[in-house]
Amino acid sequence: MAANETFQLVVLGGGPGGYAAAFLGADLGLKTALVDVEENPGGVCLYRGCIPSKALLHVAKVLHEADAARAMGVEFGEPQINIDAVRAWKDGVVKKLTSGVGQVAKFRKVTYVRGFGTFKDAHTLSVALAAGGTQDLRFDHCIVATGSRPATIPFFKPDSPRVLDSTSALDLRDVPESMLVVGGGYIGLELGSVYASLGARVSVVEMMPSLLPGADRDLASVLEKRIAKSFERIMVNTKVVEAHETGDGINVTFDGAVKESLTYDAVLVSVGRKPNSIGFGLEKTKARVNERGFVEVDAQRRTHEPSIFAIGDVVGEPMLAHKASHEGRTAAEVIAGHKVAFEPAAIPAVIFTDPEIAWCGLTETQAKEGSIDVAVAKFPWGASGRAMSIERTDGLTKLVIDPKTERVLGVGIAGVGAGDMISEGVLAIEMGATAADIKLTIHPHPTLSETLMEAAEVFYGQSTHVYRPKRS
Repeated sequence: MAANETFQLVVLGGGPGGYAAAFLGADLGLKTALVDVEENPGGVCLYRGCIPSKALLHVAKVLHEADAARAMGVEFGEPQINIDAVRAWKDGVVKKLTSGVGQVAKFRKVTYVRGFGTFKDAHTLSVALAAGGTQDLRFDHCIVATGSRPATIPFFKPDSPRVLDSTSALDLRDVPESMLVVGGGYIGLELGSVYASLGARVSVVEMMPSLLPGADRDLASVLEKRIAKSFERIMVNTKVVEAHETGDGINVTFDGAVKESLTYDAVLVSVGRKPNSIGFGLEKTKARVNERGFVEVDAQRRTHEPSIFAIGDVVGEPMLAHKASHEGRTAAEVIAGHKVAFEPAAIPAVIFTDPEIAWCGLTETQAKEGSIDVAVAKFPWGASGRAMSIERTDGLTKLVIDPKTERVLGVGIAGVGAGDMISEGVLAIEMGATAADIKLTIHPHPTLSETLMEAAEVFYGQSTHVYRPKRS
């Protein structure tokens, strides 16, 4: 790379949003550079988030299925878990994906600059190179895709080997005999499920009245009933008020529905994430950061500095990789001169526990809170032949429907493969589909996906496998 080289687009941050933006920018003919501290693009998602956690969740799934096979007349010996081998396999998945993304960057002729970038002004990024020295990158436009980091709790010392966050928990240094998960959100439950399957006695504490505060209760309850069998204890309406390390572990004091002190070998702190908006020199530009630390952007993802855009976790909720990718592509198209905006009708959310929970669009809870008149049609998986044949009748599929227009406003699924099936719901909402459209779309039988069709049939009181006449 030539000294003081100018790019039409520089992307700061190589996660799913950043590299998606850089790749599309290159596809659209922009001279593009991508800046990140890692050897290859990938960001938190590929290195320390989505991918390694799902790899470990697959290990947990295999263990659960082996145990469940007894009910089908198939028995295996007691699983022998080699933690070193599990860790190596997980790391291998990450390496293959990140190196593959690095190759795609080269194919697209994106200039990859490994280092930490900070703004000198609205058109210059100074990069402290991983190899040593600094390099200034001049740009016409820059997309900030710096992501987020785990939130912390003051009285849990982050430098203690007994205190884990969503990053260090994926290192899988060992499997503690007992573990407390602080926070009953999706990250805590996913990682807690992994450690429970590997043999840890896992408890979870959540200050809200129930786990998964963002999900509808009927969906979350499907998961709660199942993890109650694998977790040692679930404490809701309870908060941690004190913690200190002893020779035996970490002693934690609870207050609320549970009032006692207990000692755990390890504590996983999973209380959300904070945007990475400080430390990149944005104050040297007109870009604004709000009181919560998020960079302010418009519908095209442009900040108050015309040359600078921002996407992904650093601009706000939902902090999801697929949302960041679409924002990145939108920003790249705007920079290339296209008239586009980030205006999704639905962004899917998936919790990759067992069972999976997924939803998109308007939730039943949001409808109630907003006094929005909706009809809710539910199909229980106990009436699904496919669910019964795989011993997983604990699922539920629901549609949130406008009773006047019959348009599908939201979809929720709890059960095996919910994360794969929710895309049909997203498409239905984006296309303005009605319940009749889904009802009349022939789904293959026997499948779990046909529960969407049958939920639509329930709305009309015509479900083949559930007798629930429509109210007049």
